[in-house]
Parts: sequence; structure tokens; C-alpha cells
Amino acid sequence: MCLGIPGEVIEVDEERPDLAKVAVSGVKRKINIGLLTDDPPVQGDWVLIHVGFALSKIDEAQAAAELDYLAGLGQSYEDELAALRDSRIE
Repeated sequence: MCLGIPGEVIEVDEERPDLAKVAVSGVKRKINIGLLTDDPPVQGDWVLIHVGFALSKIDEAQAAAELDYLAGLGQSYEDELAALRDSRIE
């Protein structure tokens, strides 16, 4: 199962503004934010992530609700977090 997972932007890469470091349930990874050129995320923003790409910006309340829901999925969510933990975008 592939899920869209909320992540909080920690920092945007100054040299590669299409990349940002995000935190997802304790996992920190770089993702591509290049699809959000009309309204680029900044530090503190929440984004919905799928396969290493930010698909949209979401507010903090929506992110919290989505994370609660995803945690209830159990193993499917744990598998997605493991995949995120093992991924690398440079």
C-alpha cells in the first residue's frame, strides 16, 4: 500500500531549493518539493508526501488528523515509515 504521509518542513536546502528536509513521526529525510512552485513550502509548513515528493501543503490540524488516522492502520503505516527511513534523495 502506498500512502500520502504528512511531514513538517524542517529546512529548505539553500543550494537546491527543490529539496527540503522534513520530519515524519521522528524520521527525518530530504524530499522533493519541486511540484509546489506556486506556493513553495518554508520551515514550519506541513506537506503531504508520497514517494519522496511533496504533493500539497496542508495545515497543522489536517496533518495531525492524518497522522492519527495513519497510526491506526498499524503495519501498513509502519511499512511506509520504514520505507521512508531507508530512502535517500540527494
